[in-house]
Amino acid sequence: MKYDISALGNALVDTQYMVEHEFLESIGLEADSMTLASAEEHSPIINKLQQMGVESVSDCGGSATNSLVAASYYGSNCHHVCRVANDEDGKKYLDSLHKAGVKHIGFSKEGSELPTGKCLIFVTPDAKRTMSSMLGISAYLGSKDIDFDAVDNSRIFYIEGYMVTSEENFSAVTSVLKNINSDNTLKALSLSDAGIVHGFKDKFKEIESFGIDMIFCNDDEAIAFSGAENLKEAIEFYKKQSYMIAITKGAEGSIVIKEGEEIFSPAEKIIPIDTNGAGDMYAGSFMHAFLNGCDISECARFSNYASSKVVETFGPRLTSEGYQDVLNKLRKN
Repeated sequence: MKYDISALGNALVDTQYMVEHEFLESIGLEADSMTLASAEEHSPIINKLQQMGVESVSDCGGSATNSLVAASYYGSNCHHVCRVANDEDGKKYLDSLHKAGVKHIGFSKEGSELPTGKCLIFVTPDAKRTMSSMLGISAYLGSKDIDFDAVDNSRIFYIEGYMVTSEENFSAVTSVLKNINSDNTLKALSLSDAGIVHGFKDKFKEIESFGIDMIFCNDDEAIAFSGAENLKEAIEFYKKQSYMIAITKGAEGSIVIKEGEEIFSPAEKIIPIDTNGAGDMYAGSFMHAFLNGCDISECARFSNYASSKVVETFGPRLTSEGYQDVLNKLRKN
């Protein structure tokens, strides 16, 4: 089967909470960052939230997953490379992918006592999101969890940047890159988190060495990956690179750099509620529009619009009707 997009990323069941900055300080988390944690470390945090009576929403997430779900609802044929356990969360996860029309190899072929991964997401009044991720079985994704033919028969192979944090996951990424035989498969990379870029720069550079065609990131991640002092210097660095890069700038909009040309697209004017999933929505929307023949400016405008709809919503995704409303914007244009 020919796919539009195949992606490799963590499979995490997300639970999202609205909290104050003081709560983050009380549990020792830095605002607007991602931290890895164990199930034992999550337990007292969850208990504290329950005692406080904090409302939450729960869904199947993960950065690459959110991007694929968006693209799939628009009509792209998508395949996800990720690992889930045969437990209740794993079943919920695969049911969610099936509902969105995203293909998957199924439960892990190798037995494990580890559970399906979870992520606690804390949204503060400034609409910023702070994440604490327990990767669980997702951290041990291996060759038996990968349909290499599906990736090789995809127009884009999309790599979630968080995959560099686990040796097993990084090995899975490089094994897929080594096995892509088709020159028609574009390689795309999300930088995911500035702290992750700083901490695992060598792994990101190794991925780049396989010939990345497009990168998705925010301004902090763009600066970190380029080694520049500021965004202006980073932009000049990217103008000299062979790949295309899309840099999101929050309320300002986004910049796409391709073949030395800098294309700015302003953001939609909205009242932000929750920025979680905005970058994922941008990447999924951009790839869909790109594969459907839109020029770079139109891809960026559409992706800005799609991201704004997520930022207006509590949670990293839209309803199926919401995705169709966003798609209608692309069709009208």
